[in-house]
Amino acid sequence: MANLGRASMLLGAGTLVSRITGLARTMILVGLIGSNRSAVADAFNIANQLPNSLFELISVGIITAVIVPQIVRAASSPDGGHAFISKLLTLGIIVFAIATVFAIILAPWLVASQIRPDRTEQLVLATTFAYWCLPQILFYGLYALIGEVLNSRRVFGPATWAPVANNLVSIVGFLVIGALFGQDLVNIAQWTPDMIAWLGALTTAATAVQAALLVLCWRRTGLRFRLDFRWRGVGLGNLGRAASWTLLMAVMTVAVGFFQTWIVNAATGIGPSTAVMDNAWLVFMVPYSIIVYSIGTPYFTQLSEHAVAGRDELAREDVAQSIRILGFFLVGALGAVAAAAVPASRVFTNTASDAVEAAIVLGCYLSGLLPLAVLFIIQRTFYAYGDTRTPFLFTLFQCVLVVLASAGAGLLASNGVLPMTMLAAGVALGQSVAGLAQVVLATFLLQRRIGSLNVRSWLKPLGRFLLVAAPAGAVGWATFTLSGGASGWMASDKVTGAFGAALIGVVVLGCYIAIHAIFRSPELQPAAARLRSLGARRSRSGRR
Repeated sequence: MANLGRASMLLGAGTLVSRITGLARTMILVGLIGSNRSAVADAFNIANQLPNSLFELISVGIITAVIVPQIVRAASSPDGGHAFISKLLTLGIIVFAIATVFAIILAPWLVASQIRPDRTEQLVLATTFAYWCLPQILFYGLYALIGEVLNSRRVFGPATWAPVANNLVSIVGFLVIGALFGQDLVNIAQWTPDMIAWLGALTTAATAVQAALLVLCWRRTGLRFRLDFRWRGVGLGNLGRAASWTLLMAVMTVAVGFFQTWIVNAATGIGPSTAVMDNAWLVFMVPYSIIVYSIGTPYFTQLSEHAVAGRDELAREDVAQSIRILGFFLVGALGAVAAAAVPASRVFTNTASDAVEAAIVLGCYLSGLLPLAVLFIIQRTFYAYGDTRTPFLFTLFQCVLVVLASAGAGLLASNGVLPMTMLAAGVALGQSVAGLAQVVLATFLLQRRIGSLNVRSWLKPLGRFLLVAAPAGAVGWATFTLSGGASGWMASDKVTGAFGAALIGVVVLGCYIAIHAIFRSPELQPAAARLRSLGARRSRSGRR
């Protein structure tokens, strides 16, 4: 538990700094190319999301699903897994390089599958951006692969802190671009090849820096690496069979994401579209990443160890305990972000009215935050047991629901039933509802796999947390309203929006903790003890 505590503290701090610098990066980028009703912003986001999507799928899907359990098993070999990891990284470098080349060749088709053909200027701009952005696949892939090797060796810090360097390089670069070409680049007709090259090359260079930092930290694994093309006899066949399901899941998820982008592209220039959805997702991921990733990642490594040893009872205890711990902190954060939705959205919009429209999209995403956190634990428990087929099946179920919901929203918008300014919100809400259905099915299937999860032991606390968060969130919303609401200082500027969101967050979290204390919530004491324990361990670690 001491190791888990220190790892969680390190991951939480790194993720917090990463998200803060990421928001700063987004603020500056939005100042350059806009977000709501900006065809330029939508074009760049579509192009830049191509390698980002593959990175998320690799890190959350294929790499996490397969690599960590395989490395845990390989650690019991006579050489401690050195040969396996050398062969694995050699294979990974080749696969990522080939994937990058093919993606660049297919760039026009990848972009055209997300932008409607009548938007010619936007299609050309996004395709040109894609040629510059797609090399990021290689760097993101290496980052994900090396990062999981580091995590499996309980070296949790570098993979969490490396994105901070990416954000800092981007921030400096965006400021330079603004100085060279002006601060308002939302007019798609004014973009020249030089401007496109600057923005595209900058984002790719920042990603390269992120991957390079992990390479510099390789020594901390204690592993020897050399290029090794002899892939027979070390279990890569089993790795490939396991990865086949997650690969299918990755292809399916990317296809669904492309379909969602195609649907919301109808709103480009009219209301919230791709750029707003991506930025709303960035805000949505702040509490998810800080809380879920920092606590859940160390638990996943521990789950893998229990699964390999056949300790099902301990694995079930890990599932229940991690969900309760995640839930206590996450629901408080959910109330805070929901209450601060407008000022938080003002950070990545250029006007208060745009912030209100973007806040609706953010709110629709937030309705799926808690189910997504539970799914994080449930899905990775399947991965810990080497089962990638079952996650594919319940993800297929979710993807079907997302496609139906997105198509329905698009149909309603095209017929005038749903305002075009609400199309992105409809797609986001459909994704959240589909995620809730997915976690219900996934939990049922996991119980069939490893036995009863005692769902009531964590479902009841989650319900109590939500009941406490409701009045706390209401106080936060009252704070926003008393400050003038969308016409007040909190929505007047990006910087004031950030300060306003932070103020509301402090108010909501303070009320959330106070209500728990007043009613002597049984979960408050363990949560407080865990925070004190994490702080004490961090202090001792610093003195050493």
